[in-house]
Amino acid sequence: MKEYEIWIKKSEQDLDTAKYNLSGEKIDAGLFFLQQSAEKALKAIYIKKFKELLKIHDLVIISRKLNAPPEIINFCKKLTPLYQFTRYPDVSETNKVENINEFIFYSEEVLKWAKKKLKE
Repeated sequence: MKEYEIWIKKSEQDLDTAKYNLSGEKIDAGLFFLQQSAEKALKAIYIKKFKELLKIHDLVIISRKLNAPPEIINFCKKLTPLYQFTRYPDVSETNKVENINEFIFYSEEVLKWAKKKLKE
């Protein structure tokens, strides 16, 4: 299995883990794994394209380096803060509970786009 294939598979697993945690009302864990799913999906493309791992968590930077469409970059803008406020107690939270379904949608769309790009 190629390295980027491992990353996209892990992205799919993280999405499943996110949904499982959210269904069990483990909101912070679920949101964290939504961000991680998108991050790993983007990194899979990056690895395939550039043959190296980009070690950052900012989805906007990664998506821009991949020339992602504006819609994907916008989803990344919404998902990136999930990494920080679910990990660090001193970071202010967003309306996380009210936006759970939106965050799931954003993560699913990033993963869907990544899978499409990996087939090109």
